[in-house]
Amino acid sequence: MLDADTYEVLLPAGLVRLRLLGADAPELGQPFGRQAADSMARLLRGRRLQVDRDAADRYGRSLAGLRVAVTNRMGRQWLRVDSLAVARGWAWAYEPGQTAPRWATLQQLAQARHRGLWKCGTAAPVRPTVWRAYNKQEKLAGWRRCSW
Repeated sequence: MLDADTYEVLLPAGLVRLRLLGADAPELGQPFGRQAADSMARLLRGRRLQVDRDAADRYGRSLAGLRVAVTNRMGRQWLRVDSLAVARGWAWAYEPGQTAPRWATLQQLAQARHRGLWKCGTAAPVRPTVWRAYNKQEKLAGWRRCSW
């Protein structure tokens, strides 16, 4: 796992870098980035995954729907990892070109329940696309908004 929305997965063809289709998680160097990655790593550790590959993004990562096997009272189910990241509050619902991403309702619930990125309530987490454009001083100010 490189961060909460980018994974290296061993497939029959070899090691492949995958980017989740429906979620955008904080970068490791930004507030909550490490917590998001650690939470998702704990969730996925030792579990079997299914990979539905799509096209590649501009960074050369394969876009993919990743599913994890979960056993509960309803039996064994395959749940989308991007939906779990959003529901746990560790990522924004994200689909380029879509005004209403499919996991938007899960994001609203995570925000209302102060999960993950929204733990601090009033502190507004910064999307990775905005974070990358910040200068060093703006990034340092971002860390002071909320303590974990």
